[in-house]
Amino acid sequence: MIVQILGNVRYPITLDPTVWIFDDRKLTYDEVFNPSAVSETEVEDSEDEIKRKSLRFDREIYQQKINPPVNKSINRYEKERILKETFLMPIKPFIHSSEPEANVEEVLLVTNNGEHTLNADRFADGLLLFSKNGKPLKEDGPVHLYFSDETEQQSPITGITKIILQ
Repeated sequence: MIVQILGNVRYPITLDPTVWIFDDRKLTYDEVFNPSAVSETEVEDSEDEIKRKSLRFDREIYQQKINPPVNKSINRYEKERILKETFLMPIKPFIHSSEPEANVEEVLLVTNNGEHTLNADRFADGLLLFSKNGKPLKEDGPVHLYFSDETEQQSPITGITKIILQ
């Protein structure tokens, strides 16, 4: 259940998607692909969300991205959300942390079903699905690659175990 970032990077990284559920950077499937489906309770909770994002931004600027932002305390709404929602994580912060070489143009994704090559800039805009209906992706995981600029019907790349920057 881990994903490695390797290749032309200064710092190879091993990611554990099972802990992303506690990361503030995660997005719900509806937030990405169906933003008009945001319910009224989510709008009411948006004030807390704005405060949390503001604190996260301040923390990132202050710490220069040394530590990933993690929820310090989880309220009841968040607990219920974690157990029911489908979540995606932007890949860009992890690619940035690995410090890729300037000549990286392609990304090779090693999956359970073979290999896929993508443009590095396109890949950096991707989102990794790591939780479906509150459960980690065990059968065809650990992560699936989606792009937010496409529709829900897109066919993701599934079973990604290694990300090799070339």
